[in-house]
Amino acid sequence: MEKPLRVLTIDGGGMRGIYSAAFLHELGHLFAKERKCASLDLGKGFDLIVGTSTGAIVGCALAIGEPMAEVVKLYREHGPKIFPKRVPARKAAILLQIPRRSGINRAGATALKEALEGVLGKKTFRDVHQDRRIALSIPAVEMSQQRSWVFKTGHWGGTRDDDTTLVDACLATSAAPIFRSLAAVDDNGGLGGYRVFADGGLWANNPILVGLLDAIKMDGNRPLEIFALGTYPRPDGENIEKADLDRGYVDWQLGAKAASLSIAAQEFAFDNMARMFAAEFSKMGRQVDLVRFPKGDLKPDMVPYLELDNTSESAMTALINQARADVNLAKSACDAANDPSGKLIRALFEQMPAMGE
Repeated sequence: MEKPLRVLTIDGGGMRGIYSAAFLHELGHLFAKERKCASLDLGKGFDLIVGTSTGAIVGCALAIGEPMAEVVKLYREHGPKIFPKRVPARKAAILLQIPRRSGINRAGATALKEALEGVLGKKTFRDVHQDRRIALSIPAVEMSQQRSWVFKTGHWGGTRDDDTTLVDACLATSAAPIFRSLAAVDDNGGLGGYRVFADGGLWANNPILVGLLDAIKMDGNRPLEIFALGTYPRPDGENIEKADLDRGYVDWQLGAKAASLSIAAQEFAFDNMARMFAAEFSKMGRQVDLVRFPKGDLKPDMVPYLELDNTSESAMTALINQARADVNLAKSACDAANDPSGKLIRALFEQMPAMGE
């Protein structure tokens, strides 16, 4: 059988990225024990890694071979500095924070850059592609034209982003309006120019379609396996009374609630579109399998911990514990003889190289 082209996509979700990193760490640990090796090189299990916003931080660390335990540590140690003040929910608190929000965001951006440099160093997109042979795509929004942008390795043959550092790309893709400062990335042409970026989650918080398109362009023949990992989103849906239709600035938390609404809508829509595309490609003879890693039902006591900027120790611990529980679900699926998604996940981790190979 021809080895499939394997893709990992990682959703955005602010501090909930600690869930994604913990999930990959725990699942890799279980399979490493099963295979009797110290650890697995999770990044090298994939031909292409696509991550948006906080998912890009996890994805870039995977791409350079950084252990997921270090990414969990990044969130734990630096999260409170990256989000030094939460966007408030109450009207009075929102009004009080308005004149201070720019300074809060500036401090958070500085803290995030320092944290990313500690994990990703000065690695560039060229380094990832040359040293690790892994393709990498990071969605963002380029602000001069307010259009979608995807930072890429040279897996299509281009060189535009070769000299862009992973740190700069992560700052760009995670620059969520209201929650974070915009990000300026210097051009490398020697003329002193720069581009300004906003969060890729504005259009591709669930980057599964970016991964599908990139994979198809990378290889027109091999079967595709796309593994999608979320960040344990808040429960969707809202019962709105007719008297509450006229929402204003404060009701939308100056736009913060609109960002959360966009994330929730994309999660559902993009997964469904990707499944439809996969079915059509399979009918035409190109096998495409989509697997969203299993997660359990949301427990009521988890809801307060799922805000994008919740950096409390209790929230981070709850997300890590939820990741462990969901890994057990995933491993059970892998051990079931008649679970097709489980079979694909098992094959992925059984063929993944051990660290150092």
